[in-house]
Amino acid sequence: MKRREEQPLGDVLREALEADPVFREKILSIRIQRGWREALGPTVLRYTRNLYVKKRVLYVQLSSSVVRQTLLMRKTELIKELNTYARGEAIIDIVLR
Repeated sequence: MKRREEQPLGDVLREALEADPVFREKILSIRIQRGWREALGPTVLRYTRNLYVKKRVLYVQLSSSVVRQTLLMRKTELIKELNTYARGEAIIDIVLR
């Protein structure tokens, strides 16, 4: 039996999970949620009530209409930033409620 190239266990598991479309979608969803926290910081997080990804659309429920309007003006920029954070095209749209 030939020896294959050695790889860290974490890399092997990551490749296996990302090969499965269901797990890949969940991983991207988690990355987007983390990216939201990182990109927008604690001030916007204070007004964020609910955050989830469904069919590549990020749904965000906000408790402040002022924050919602501000984020609507940055929508395209936010999509690019969150996709960069997720290391792939995880979302195509953001719905702010």
